[in-house]
Amino acid sequence: MVLHGPTPMIDTIFALSSGAGRAGVAVIRLSGPQSLPVLCALLGSKTPPKPRVAVYAPIADPQSGERLDDAIALYFAGPASFTGEDVVELHVHGGRAVIEGVLECLGRQPGLRLAEPGEYSRRAFQNGKMDLTEAEGIADLIDAETAAQRRQAVRQMAGELGQLYEDWRLRLMRALAHIEADIDFPDEDLPDGIVAVLRGDLDRIGGEIAAHLADNRRGERLREGFQIVILGAPNAGKSSLLNRLARRDAAIVSDIAGTTRDAIEIHLDLGGFPVTMVDTAGLRETGDAIETEGVRRATQRAENADLRLVVIDRADWPNIDAEAARLLDCNTVILINKADQDGEVIAAAPLHDRPSGRVWSGVDAAGAALELPVLAISAMTGAGMESLLQLLESRVKEGLDFAGPVPLTRMRHRRALEQALSHLQRGLGTDIAELAAEDIRLAVREIGKITGRVDVEDLLDIIFGDFCIGK
Repeated sequence: MVLHGPTPMIDTIFALSSGAGRAGVAVIRLSGPQSLPVLCALLGSKTPPKPRVAVYAPIADPQSGERLDDAIALYFAGPASFTGEDVVELHVHGGRAVIEGVLECLGRQPGLRLAEPGEYSRRAFQNGKMDLTEAEGIADLIDAETAAQRRQAVRQMAGELGQLYEDWRLRLMRALAHIEADIDFPDEDLPDGIVAVLRGDLDRIGGEIAAHLADNRRGERLREGFQIVILGAPNAGKSSLLNRLARRDAAIVSDIAGTTRDAIEIHLDLGGFPVTMVDTAGLRETGDAIETEGVRRATQRAENADLRLVVIDRADWPNIDAEAARLLDCNTVILINKADQDGEVIAAAPLHDRPSGRVWSGVDAAGAALELPVLAISAMTGAGMESLLQLLESRVKEGLDFAGPVPLTRMRHRRALEQALSHLQRGLGTDIAELAAEDIRLAVREIGKITGRVDVEDLLDIIFGDFCIGK
């Protein structure tokens, strides 16, 4: 249930809001009823500073009088603050001793305690300053590592996702209010067959929710990173390729087959998009129990990948081992490695030149025709790597880039919307007003769970606003 207006909080909380570690400036934030009195005590002043006016002054321990630092202090009077409560920010020098000294001093003040993780945003939500999707957007923005993640998080933090869901919720509530009015006030001058009258509006909402869900998990994948798995036979050069892409020795490279036993991950930024590149155990039959488990994990990671890079030794071309062949599909790129050893790869029978580049023609495990991109590379010398990176960047952008409304970004959003759509479709399948009303009510509740706005009392305003009941 959303809580409107400031929620009484006994404790005043404080914490370091800027990043930990040595820095030029550190920001310590207080929120709660004791924020302003504590600020006055630190400044040694009985006159509180004006809201939203920066004050530069020394701050001292109120008990001992020890000078802690020269700070910039800002006071934000509630409810016009981030949390909706009285908030104080202390901008102090970012050395460890200064930060620890101020935090220890605050911890000794009556009514103050160290904030719990996420407590500022939680209070902001409870005081009606943001919905849950906006709070999640803040968390995503803090965790963003690439430009695309930042852009998505900023849009969500600004309320775009919450506004989309709130629009659906309000439209469903309006339809529900009309159906409830037909049920509760049958003698009023209302349209006959209200469910049938509203069917068009409800169909449109259902279509919009279905289209939002059919996004190929773009928003979730952007948050988590595009998964690219490198696979192939032992000693094909998979680990060397990973190291070349990482520009460091992330994986052990050896002539001994089966060196890589477990998945090794690196994180890349390709064109502003987050990518997780995974090196896996060589695919082969083996009697070694540990290597067998590594092959099983490699196959599992490949099956769940957004893109597969099948690495084949130049000497083995055009043969593709059976384990790798079983995983070939449209989300696969074939890399013929060690091309530097024998010069340019000869266009053997499976290869064809297309306007987009060279492709391999064959079939997938189900026998369906496939044409997959083929690149000749050398993980040792770096030959062909520029073309590979261009191809990967194009594939990642194609998989994650999008236009239009901000996509859903979490599994909880998806599950709630799937439930809402299921209830809505069931409600549309009946002409019995009472049954339709119950299903629409459940759909409204599921959408409300996403933003935190679950409040059936809102129906009253709509009913009395749209109809002159009791005229």
